[in-house]
Amino acid sequence: MSRNGGKSNQEGENITPDPNMAENQQKQEKDSASNPKSGELSANVFTFWAYFTAVVSLITVVFIALSFLVQEDDKSWFLSLSPDLRSHFTSGKLIKAQIGSDQQSIQVFVVEDGPRDGETVVLLHGLGCSSYSFRRIIASLALKGFHVIAIDLPGSGFSDKTILVEEEFTPGVFSKVMEVYDKIKEKGLFWGFDQLIETGGLPYVENEIRVYKTLRLKPLGLSSEEVGQIIGQVIDCLGLAPVHVVLHDSALESGAIWVSGNLKLVRSITLIDASETAPSLPIWALKIPLIRELVLGSSTAFSMFVRLCCSRSMEKSVAEAHRVLLKGRDGRRAVVEAGDGLNSSFGFTAWAGSDMMREIPVHILWSRDWSREWTEKGRQVASVFPQAGFVTHSGGRWPQEDVPDEISEAIADFVSSLPKSIREMKEDPIPEHIRKMFDEAKDSSNHHHHGGDFHGHQAGYMDAYGLGHGG
Repeated sequence: MSRNGGKSNQEGENITPDPNMAENQQKQEKDSASNPKSGELSANVFTFWAYFTAVVSLITVVFIALSFLVQEDDKSWFLSLSPDLRSHFTSGKLIKAQIGSDQQSIQVFVVEDGPRDGETVVLLHGLGCSSYSFRRIIASLALKGFHVIAIDLPGSGFSDKTILVEEEFTPGVFSKVMEVYDKIKEKGLFWGFDQLIETGGLPYVENEIRVYKTLRLKPLGLSSEEVGQIIGQVIDCLGLAPVHVVLHDSALESGAIWVSGNLKLVRSITLIDASETAPSLPIWALKIPLIRELVLGSSTAFSMFVRLCCSRSMEKSVAEAHRVLLKGRDGRRAVVEAGDGLNSSFGFTAWAGSDMMREIPVHILWSRDWSREWTEKGRQVASVFPQAGFVTHSGGRWPQEDVPDEISEAIADFVSSLPKSIREMKEDPIPEHIRKMFDEAKDSSNHHHHGGDFHGHQAGYMDAYGLGHGG
């Protein structure tokens, strides 16, 4: 026995019993005996989350796989459109625009209605919608004597959503094997054996680095500045200036950029629930694989989605038309690229309060029923424009769908209150960059192209979807 009462082992070490340890051990044994299901519960929770994660992953993979398997070409997609959408398409025209001389041209869809000698109103839609959302406002303003233009911004509606780009790549292991296989097919199996005997390896030069070029379709990823250039080219091409610009939702940024560089062409600006930081359509929902496939893959799910974030009174058939335009021809990726291209550093307050903007009449139309926070946001926007008029409406974030009569009436009253524009009438003006493209087209083909191909619905117009003569 040691001095402190502990027992000694054979090596002479003292072992002192710890009363606290013994007490804790007895307590654990007692708890385990009184609650034998606690370990099983932990195991069941882990099993549940493991199965849940596996099921969600499997559903995501299935949805993504189906989305790739059910891809349609442009012609099939167009023929599957509802009569309402096809009617909207045939009422418009496609115009070629170009960002740079070394870049591929972009086709921009435009709807034009009303007398050309009336005040010209240009409608620019926000993220996720298109000129189709303005269809009733276009008709209403045209009946009131206004010359109305609605543009599908690049990546939206019937405008181009993808672009062919040339990319360079170096072949991987599989490509090298296929190259050897092609050589053996060309020169024979015995040539392959001879190479193997002579060189001791496959007939491939390991040290040779080969660079290949390929063409790939990629979603349009234009910046707000580039979209502003496209807007300017369309206005120049159609000889619209001076114009009354109507900016909806996220079109504020690209529209503001164009306005800043073309003040003499602008008669007034109308903002419809326009914000530089908060587009109504949540882009994140189109990025997450499972959510985007659920939303875009079902008419019912998309209708509920739109009612939550954009328009509370949109009919299901109208929501379906927007879903088809958003999903078709890689539109979802194009809209995501457009959303990511919004410039978070755009100085809206500085732009609105600048000296150059004091000369331009501004009118703000804002929802009073969407939410208290959104109404307050509208008042903040109005406070930045000291000369702006502020009018509320009973619609949602896409009021052109909810209350088109209210919106068209407000636009008409505002534009009519201003002095009439003085415009030099020109007959179908063709800007220099467009004329140059026509000249190049003439040199490369035996067909005769005339102004009707560019401004009308005749030959070449329906060819955009493979539906031209004999299609």
